[in-house]
Amino acid sequence: MNKDELEKIKFKGDVKPNWCPGCGDYGLLSATTSVLSDLGYQPNETVIISGIGCSSSFPHWTSAYGIHMIHGRALPAAYGLHMVNPSLKIIVAGGDGDGYGIGVGHFIHTARRNINIVYMVMNNQIYGLTLGQSSPSSQQGHITLTTPSGVDERPINPISLALGAGATFVARGFSGDTKHLRYLIERALNHKGFSFIDVLSPCVTFNKLNTFQWFKQRVYKLEDINFDKSNLSDAFSRSLEWGEKIPTGIFYETTIPTLDETDPVARNKIVVKEKLGLDNIDRNSIFDYFR
Repeated sequence: MNKDELEKIKFKGDVKPNWCPGCGDYGLLSATTSVLSDLGYQPNETVIISGIGCSSSFPHWTSAYGIHMIHGRALPAAYGLHMVNPSLKIIVAGGDGDGYGIGVGHFIHTARRNINIVYMVMNNQIYGLTLGQSSPSSQQGHITLTTPSGVDERPINPISLALGAGATFVARGFSGDTKHLRYLIERALNHKGFSFIDVLSPCVTFNKLNTFQWFKQRVYKLEDINFDKSNLSDAFSRSLEWGEKIPTGIFYETTIPTLDETDPVARNKIVVKEKLGLDNIDRNSIFDYFR
């Protein structure tokens, strides 16, 4: 294998994924590792963080640094890591149960603080790891393990939620279209600020409603219509579209200062590289202040 071939696969891990054959998560994994390689990122400069769920095994199948957090807590870990070392490229990978259920509070606050990370949610509209319970994004009427008469709750709308929380890059992809998914990941990685991609990622084992075929009959690209991704009002309007037509692509993108640029401690420095402790002058001045 020559140097160019090695470069293309440098983010692929030595262990093969154990997802169900045909799982939509394979599409996002393949797209992510190829884009990271194409853009010239290095595994030792990249961190992939996950929570709990089928999708959250994501870091194990790459050669980047990885952190496997507890359920719903991937974003706080990414937040803290970025603030002390913004030189790292940080990607959070999770599922709809992890991110839109127990982790939804962290989702909102990470978005509004504009932490400079990429958050990708593999949304299969079901709890797959625990054998098929309804999730926060399951459609009304969907018959699952825990809803034999059909889901009676309204599903969460992750695109509207991200827009309302102040995310500066909001997109939706479909794992059945990896070419478009690669485009979205590349744009997210190049965006400065909180980048969010909701990835329609069918569960072939437990979700027999929202299948690859079901999505292929409905998805269309916002890039193919006259759509202004800088218009927040238009983005909200498109985010409400779900049913016979489901938009994918970039809903909204804007640029505002990131938290590490405005925070008085982290601003203009890499905190993890700062000298620990205080010198004698600083220590004495502090003691004098409190005398």
